[in-house]
Amino acid sequence: MADDLDRIPNLPPHTQLIDASLVFPCRQSVFHVRAMGFFGRQLDSSAPSGLEVLCRFTMDIDQHNRPEPDVIVARGEALVSLDQTRLPAADVLLAVEVVMPDSASRDRETKPLKYARAKIPHYWRIENEKGRAAVHAFELEPTTGTYTSVGIFRERMKVDVPFPVDLDLTQIKTRRDKEQ
Repeated sequence: MADDLDRIPNLPPHTQLIDASLVFPCRQSVFHVRAMGFFGRQLDSSAPSGLEVLCRFTMDIDQHNRPEPDVIVARGEALVSLDQTRLPAADVLLAVEVVMPDSASRDRETKPLKYARAKIPHYWRIENEKGRAAVHAFELEPTTGTYTSVGIFRERMKVDVPFPVDLDLTQIKTRRDKEQ
């Protein structure tokens, strides 16, 4: 099934396969676009050599699941071609989801379970709290194979894993907010 996703004609871009069902992309809010761009840029500029940061890129978990996180950090050697359309989940170190009303249950419940089962070491969920970003950061607990919270960050996010980053979360704003 997952292998067939690239061959189904006329699918909208960014269609995902979750539990053997096609999940079509939902409308994007300004917050979603800004947060995704912010995390993509910031992680890319902070990532050490040998890691790649990709936005809205598909990963293979199994034959029934090909989700597309908003941002991923992956091992560089997993990228073998500019024509490549997906990565194995085993090469992903961090999956980031920006929650939208239409994707809330998938981003809060379904996807974290699938990411943990695929042994993705880190998961960040970005929530819109009245126009401000709140980052819920999780790390895979090796004994249980489930995610455990390592913090909720609202104005500043400073972490050492999967690599050191220090993010000013107040920078996620609209142009009008920037001008004020």
